[in-house]
Formats: sequence, structure tokens, C-alpha cells
Amino acid sequence: MLKLLLFIMTTIVLSQSVLSEPLRIAISKASGSDSYLLYGEWLKSTGIDIEIVDMINYSPDEAARLLGTCQGLVLSGGSDVHPGRYGKEADTTRCQINPERDTLEFQLIDKALQMKMPILAICRGMQILNVALGGTLIVDIPQDYPSNISHQCNDKFQICHEVDILPNSKLYKITGVLRDGVTSSHHQAVEYLALGLVPNALAQDGIVEGFEWLEDTDKSPIIAVQWHPERMSNSKLSLPLATEFLNLAKQYKK
Repeated sequence: MLKLLLFIMTTIVLSQSVLSEPLRIAISKASGSDSYLLYGEWLKSTGIDIEIVDMINYSPDEAARLLGTCQGLVLSGGSDVHPGRYGKEADTTRCQINPERDTLEFQLIDKALQMKMPILAICRGMQILNVALGGTLIVDIPQDYPSNISHQCNDKFQICHEVDILPNSKLYKITGVLRDGVTSSHHQAVEYLALGLVPNALAQDGIVEGFEWLEDTDKSPIIAVQWHPERMSNSKLSLPLATEFLNLAKQYKK
């Protein structure tokens, strides 16, 4: 009986120790400029104890292995996804590409999906997640989707257009917002969503500003937005996203 009691107490102590450790959050690129450092600072501003793992410092294979020690994956913004990845090789000259980063992130996405790990995808991150799942992109909004809305703010903290959140979406449940302004910095956008995804936010010109799974699923929970919540600290379309993602990471850890 005493041995059983000691075993139970030891198990409880070990469980509490594991739960008290910081969440390990992988970010596909979290360094190189102040803009990339913002991702980690934004997540930490929730008050939740986290450790950032910057995947850009590792080879794709090393990063995929390291992801196994993490509880969530953030796909950050950046350069264009190579158009050859979604059947538009001829448009490569219209893009600013980084094939090495593409390779890294496709491998991270594949690993995260295998593990059913929570994914937070921002700007380029949303675009590459859509492509990885089988979707396509508008190569250049000004040329291919003329609009009177600017999707590239002059200042990275500027609010340059509004988005409408679909009222029955999970995104609305997270934020409680139906319409608000966002900061935006992209010339590409989702064209066709991958099978199984639905839009949950739209710009007023129809550009997809966010997506989620069509149905409840046991796949990786995803939060995917085209705007930059890490640059919008006072917005309801910012911190609630970080908090929800980290809470999903906590659940994954258990």
C-alpha cells in the first residue's frame, strides 16, 4: 500500500513538473529583423510562459525533428512562395522567392500535420499553408486582381483596410469581432482554397483574409490570417488570436 501511495505521489509531482515547464513554440522564422522579433514578443505578451524555437537556424530535417519537442508551430510572414509549388512556374519572375525557406516550411507543415499540432499561420504563413494543403495563390494582386483597396500599408503598423469576419466562424468565436481594421503587407493572396478549407474573413474587395477547416476535425487546429496581428497590439484581431493559439498548444501538451 505504501509503495502504491509513493508511486501515485511521484506521478503527480512529475506531471506537475511537466505542466510547469514553458510551452515550446516553433516559429518558422523569428529573427533577422525587428519585424521577425515581433512574433515572439507578441506571443509572450499574453503572459503565458513560452520558449521560442527559431526554426530558420536549422536544416529542414533538423527542424522537423526539433518540432517534435514543441507544442505549436507559427508560420511567419516573409517573401513569396515559389509559384511552381502551385502550378504557376511561368510567373516566377513576378515573385521574390526564397526556395530554401519554402523547403523548410513545407517540411515543418507536413510534420505538424502528421502530429496534429496547432498551427498559427500569418501572411505568407497563411499562403504557404494553403499551398501545402493543395490550394493556389493570386501571384500579384495589383496585376491579377485590380482593387481600390491597398493590401500593402505604407507603414508596417498602419491600419490600411477593414476585414469582415464571418459570423458563424471559429474566428468570430475567438475574437467577437465582425468588422475591424487591419495592418497588411502582401501583394499575393489566396486564389483557390485547398479542399476542406473555408474562408472565415474577407476584405471588402473579396480577398480571403483568413480560413479554417470546413468541419470539426481531429486534424491540426489552425488559425490562419492574412493580416499581421503581431503589429496590432490594441486590436481585438490581435491578442485573442495569440491567446487562443497558446491555449491550443497547452491542450496539445497534455
